[in-house]
Amino acid sequence: MTERNDRRKILVVDDEPHVVAYLEMLLQDHGHATVSAADGREGLEKAREHAPDLICLDITMPEESGVRMYRNLKEDPKLAHIPVLVVTAVTGLGGDPEPFKNFLSTRKHIPPPEGFFSKPIDREKFVEKVNSILAKPVGLPS
Repeated sequence: MTERNDRRKILVVDDEPHVVAYLEMLLQDHGHATVSAADGREGLEKAREHAPDLICLDITMPEESGVRMYRNLKEDPKLAHIPVLVVTAVTGLGGDPEPFKNFLSTRKHIPPPEGFFSKPIDREKFVEKVNSILAKPVGLPS
């Protein structure tokens, strides 16, 4: 039996419940299944448990930051293939992603995320980017 639509699973990792609710509603309204986590530690556990097709990740969170989760995700051979969209208020003045990009550039073995969105996000551009990422074939974990 085939589902009417191929619902892709997206993990939303953010410590702000209203942001999680908004992103989940937006993603679900566009046909995607969602699961959420409130910090990087829980996010990594949920990534292992649910094998999402995409992760929307905040940077500043309690317990374990999004930066640490991103690093741990990309260093795990079973999870490294999962694309990540950074959705954060911590991207520098005016939503500039350069500070985070500069941080990643000092860690040459970690690839950059597939995109950056500053809060509040542009709904149309966000959905367009999500759909673009999910339309690409994803490499399987080794």
